[in-house]
Amino acid sequence: MTETRTRNRTDERATEEIDHEREQNRCPECSGKLVSDDERGETVCGECGLVVDEDQIDPGPEWRAFDAKEKDQKSRVGAPTTNTMHDKGLSTNIGWQDKDAYGNSLGSRQREKMQRLRKWNERFRTRDSKERNLKQALGEIDRMASALGLPDNVRETASVIYRRALDEDLLPGRSIEGVATSALYAAARKAGTPRSLDEITNVSRVEKDEIARTYRYVVRELNLQIQPADPKSYVPRFVSDLGVSDEVERRARDLLDTATEKGIHSGKSPVGLAAAAVYAAALLSNEKVTQSEVSDVSDISEVTIRNRYHELLEAKEDAIAP
Repeated sequence: MTETRTRNRTDERATEEIDHEREQNRCPECSGKLVSDDERGETVCGECGLVVDEDQIDPGPEWRAFDAKEKDQKSRVGAPTTNTMHDKGLSTNIGWQDKDAYGNSLGSRQREKMQRLRKWNERFRTRDSKERNLKQALGEIDRMASALGLPDNVRETASVIYRRALDEDLLPGRSIEGVATSALYAAARKAGTPRSLDEITNVSRVEKDEIARTYRYVVRELNLQIQPADPKSYVPRFVSDLGVSDEVERRARDLLDTATEKGIHSGKSPVGLAAAAVYAAALLSNEKVTQSEVSDVSDISEVTIRNRYHELLEAKEDAIAP
């Protein structure tokens, strides 16, 4: 008897749940069937058109996938992974603010507890010497990239280059800072936003000769395909830093194109040519720019600017002359 009563109660509950679910799926006006309109984010009655619910949140992704592999690659849980962090951003970070979720300050005992948790969290995040090496190097890359105003894609590329150097055992006999600086220098050139070796040296903790030597070694060993720097890629930054007009940039590019046609760019520093072209273009546009100002923004000596700008103007005159 007891088993029969229990079974009857279970059946009654199941029937009530089914009836309740049916009521939820029925229109309160005409008892018609409710339909979800995913495009508008609404639930409407299929019979009378009454809008029962609106402004629904779409839990689906904003992308499309055409096969199972692509769907797995695009699935998102949490923050995106990044090569600029030694653990690719997959570990837990504990904030330093000592505040709870409501912004209230923690008590003294809670602060001590959070401090201990931060300490052990840091220890667990870097389990071996390789991860400590990677954490230090990626921190250096991020610091130098910020000082040089380089975009995120350059930081990502530099991090990938450093990881490859670490995996292929290129670090023995070389400093972490030297390889990190070389990776950033190479990444900036690959991305078409190059920085001169002097600019890189100014924000690095290693000497210029070591950077150049390590850069050549890393490029050779990793077989990186890096084209020679184009002088025109430096022009927009110099023009922006000097605050001159777009006309100066256009004339500077024209001077550099002529120099390339005449072949006078061969064997000369692309940064020096770009600085001289900007100075010459400013003179041609009647804008007041001194050699000292151009030298400050380009980190090229005034003597080099003087020599190069004379060569650029002579090449332009030869091109114009019949």
